[in-house]
Amino acid sequence: MKIISANYIYTPNGFVSNKAVAFTDTIKEIDTFEVLKNKYPDAHIIKTAANSVLFPGFINTHVHLEFSANKTSLKYGSFMPWLDSVIEHREDIVSESNNAVMLDQCHAMLRSGISTFGAISSFGNELEVCEKVSQRVVFFNELIGSNAQYADMLYGDFMERVNASMSCEASSLITPAIAIHAAYSVHPIILQKAINIAKTHTLPLSTHFLESQAEREWLENAEGAFKGFFKKYFNTQTPVTNIKEFMYAFDTYPTHFTHCVQATKEELSYLSQKGHSIAHCPRSNRYLGVGRLPLETVKELDIPYSVATDGLSSNDSLNMFDELRAALMLHHQAPIDLLANSLIRSITSDAADILGLNCGRIAVGKLADFAVVTLSETPKREEEIALWTILHTKEVSEVYINGEKVI
Repeated sequence: MKIISANYIYTPNGFVSNKAVAFTDTIKEIDTFEVLKNKYPDAHIIKTAANSVLFPGFINTHVHLEFSANKTSLKYGSFMPWLDSVIEHREDIVSESNNAVMLDQCHAMLRSGISTFGAISSFGNELEVCEKVSQRVVFFNELIGSNAQYADMLYGDFMERVNASMSCEASSLITPAIAIHAAYSVHPIILQKAINIAKTHTLPLSTHFLESQAEREWLENAEGAFKGFFKKYFNTQTPVTNIKEFMYAFDTYPTHFTHCVQATKEELSYLSQKGHSIAHCPRSNRYLGVGRLPLETVKELDIPYSVATDGLSSNDSLNMFDELRAALMLHHQAPIDLLANSLIRSITSDAADILGLNCGRIAVGKLADFAVVTLSETPKREEEIALWTILHTKEVSEVYINGEKVI
C-alpha cells in the first residue's frame, strides 16, 4: 500500500484540497492524509512538493510513432503539398524512425504526463517499442487500401498485425485496437470486415475523417486536388465511397473519428447520434492548413472529444502541454478558464471513456495512473488550476503507472 498526498487532487468532482490517495495498482481510498495514515500504518508515504496537483495520468489518444524522425522533410501549410511530401519522403523517414528514435519520443510523452497513448500503426513496426515502454498503449493496427485488386492481400497483412498485437495483451500494457485510415483510402468491403473484427473482439476503433477540403471535394464530387493525386499514384478517378456511406458503415459501433475539421454541423450531429467521439489535433490541423474543429459545436452536440498530438509528421513535439496551449490559442472565442477545464477532461476521464480504459479518474477502483504537476506558486483561485497547469507546465514532476513510479 502507498499513500500520496498533494495540495490539490483532480477528481471527477473537480479539484479538492488537503486530501490523499491510498493505492496499490488500483486506487483504494481517498481521504485526508491523517485518516489514511491511521488506517494503513505500514503504507509507504509519498509527499509531493509544495503547490503540487495530482492528476490522473494523461491520455494521448492519437499518435503516429512511425514518423518520429521527421523534422524538416515534410511540407507544412497545406494538406495536398504535405501529402505529396509524405509520398516522396515516407520511406526515408520510416527507416530513420528506428526503435531508439521512437522510444525517445515515448519518453518525451511520459515526461509531459502521458501515461497512456493510442499508437496508430501502418506497418506494425512500433509493436516492439510499445512492448518496452512504461506506458499503457492502445495499439491501433491501421487498415489502408482502396484498390479492390489488392484488397485481400492488404487485409491479410492487416490481420497478421492485429493478431500479433492481440498476442501481446496478456503479458504487457498493450490493448489491441483497429484504425481505418480514411474514407478515401479504404475499400468498403475490407472496411466492413475490419469493423466486424472490432465488434467481435470489442476492440477500440478509430478513423481519420474529413481532415481536409480536398477530401470532401473528392468524396462528394470526384473533383479537387485529390483527383490528380489518385490519377497519378493509383490510376483512378473514382472514389470508392462517399461521405454518408462511410459514416453509415460505423453506425453499430462507437468509433473515435480523428480531425473532422471539414465536417458539417449535420455530419457532426450524426456522429453524436450514433455515439461516436472525436480526436482533436489542434497543431496538426494548423500546420497542415486544414481548418479549425468547431469545439463550440462539438460541445453543443454533446460529442465526447479528446485532445491528441497526432504524429511528428504534422507536429513539432509530442508534449501534451504544448498541445493544450495550442488549443487554448486556437479556440480564442471560448472563455479561457472553462476551456482549460474542458481540455483537462479531454485528456483524462473523457479519453479513458472513449478508449474503454479503467483509468483517467482519481476515484476508488480506478487504475493507479497519476501525473504530478508542481506549480510555481500557490493558486489564488481553485477554479483556475486547470488554466495555470496548462500555461505554466512543460514537464510533470512525477508519473505513476499501475501504482509504480516511472518518473
